[in-house]
Amino acid sequence: MHVWNFAPVWANADLLALGLLNTLKVTGAALTFGVPLGLVLALMRLSPRRVLAWPAGAVIEVFRTTPPLVQLFWFFFALPVLIKVEMTPYVAAVLTFSIQSAAFFAEVFRGGIVSVERGQWEAARALGMTPRQVMRRVVLPQAVKRMIPAFLERAIELMKTTTLVAIVSYADLLFQTNEVAQKTFRPLEVFTVTALIYFVVIFAISTLVHRVERRLGASGEGMAR
Repeated sequence: MHVWNFAPVWANADLLALGLLNTLKVTGAALTFGVPLGLVLALMRLSPRRVLAWPAGAVIEVFRTTPPLVQLFWFFFALPVLIKVEMTPYVAAVLTFSIQSAAFFAEVFRGGIVSVERGQWEAARALGMTPRQVMRRVVLPQAVKRMIPAFLERAIELMKTTTLVAIVSYADLLFQTNEVAQKTFRPLEVFTVTALIYFVVIFAISTLVHRVERRLGASGEGMAR
């Protein structure tokens, strides 16, 4: 029978804390770059100009349909060969998850934008607004409110996906967990603690998502998907 002993885990809590911080850094950077890039891709895909719509559609479909691990390997191993520049695990991770997130966010943005009633577009144009002003002043404020729950859910999925960066030796929470497990010879305790850490963080975000959904539901706003 296994005798539980968490003392070695607590003795290396600083390494796990550093890993969690690195996980949050990658997640935060991917969201920071992915959200605005997703908006750009969504607007390009909605454009009547094929020269804008087709490339955006290609990027969205490629990064939505290919495995994130393959994307990460491509940015970490293949891209440096093409551009002759060394790629660090952190930069490769941020590039991968920023563009992948942008592809998903683009569809969220597109769904939110097209959900705004056509009559509001026409009324704004009748008031003399340019298409850009209609988008900025009328459409996006309503669309973003409807998209907030979807954004938060995507953030949760992104954080779980970032565990892949351990494969390219980025010191995220999973990588540090494996290091501590090998150092202490207590894999059961270490991975149990790590699972609890992920649960606490993701459960807190999930609770926030549900609260936002209920609040938006009470105000009559739908969720863009």
